[in-house]
Amino acid sequence: MLKIVFMGTPEFAIPSLEAIVSSGHQIIGVVTQPDKPKGRGKKLAPPPVKEWAVARNIPVYQPEKVKDPEFIEVLKGLAPDLIVTAAYGQILPKEILDIPPLGCINVHASLLPKYRGASPIQQALIDGETETGITIMYMDVGMDTGDIIFQKSTPIYPDEQADELHDRLAVLGGEALAEVLKLFEKGRPAGRPQEQEKATYCKKIDKSMGNIDWTQSAVRIKNLVRGLTPWPGTFTFLGDQRIKVWKVQEWEYSNLGTHTPGQVVAADQRHGLVVACGEGFLRLVRIQGEGKKVMEDVEFLRGNPIPVGAIFRSEPSSEVPPSCEGKK
Repeated sequence: MLKIVFMGTPEFAIPSLEAIVSSGHQIIGVVTQPDKPKGRGKKLAPPPVKEWAVARNIPVYQPEKVKDPEFIEVLKGLAPDLIVTAAYGQILPKEILDIPPLGCINVHASLLPKYRGASPIQQALIDGETETGITIMYMDVGMDTGDIIFQKSTPIYPDEQADELHDRLAVLGGEALAEVLKLFEKGRPAGRPQEQEKATYCKKIDKSMGNIDWTQSAVRIKNLVRGLTPWPGTFTFLGDQRIKVWKVQEWEYSNLGTHTPGQVVAADQRHGLVVACGEGFLRLVRIQGEGKKVMEDVEFLRGNPIPVGAIFRSEPSSEVPPSCEGKK
């Protein structure tokens, strides 16, 4: 039975924790990010990994900075055989990587060396990938650069959004980790070096990334919506109103005339809300007006008529078509 310290923070990490328990190994401590203010009341809320550990009476450590010398001494005192991380949120220094005799391994949500970094799930969708997966790798001082122990792939479905893919990959991560832990029962398994020349990186997701550029093709805009839903979300402006876009679909529209990108080409109960893109058309299937609930486009249009010819833009505009003025 291995003594394991687990380091992780969000929901994504929970199936990996469950996999360790199911494999019969002992989690001697859980390291997670500090509690953070949440909701309107800004009350401190524990990360999902902390809640999981507390419910099972497993010791929890929440250092502000993982490289804090005092915390490193605590970790040395725990004397783990192996450290497992999954979406922890901090880079481990060499002093920690050197503690466990079997090393430190990470559950990463991409097929490395593709999509190293903070947002592999979202970026794979934004880029229109059709396959992704889980990589279990040895950690080193670089950003997701360590040797690969095991990979498990899965297709990305055409209309899948970030939350749905996240949940599937979290489960797949647990399954992959369970297989890798069997290898560690026989000693430290060999890893294979990554092909560094094939590496790609993804940056941290920023809210401004969700501003829709209608000069892009329908395919690219659809992939952006898929990748940024539900957080931070994509948005556009109609007049001075900010409209959040939750779901779109490509639309084969019969009247293939010349249209300005962002121009409404249909807005009725039969076709829904259809907008011209730089190339192709999109139906805005689920949208949300300011201060309103998320609605199907046909439901939104019943109370917020939008004229054909109106233009969605990437910034607020005072040019509101007359028949839109009742929408606020």
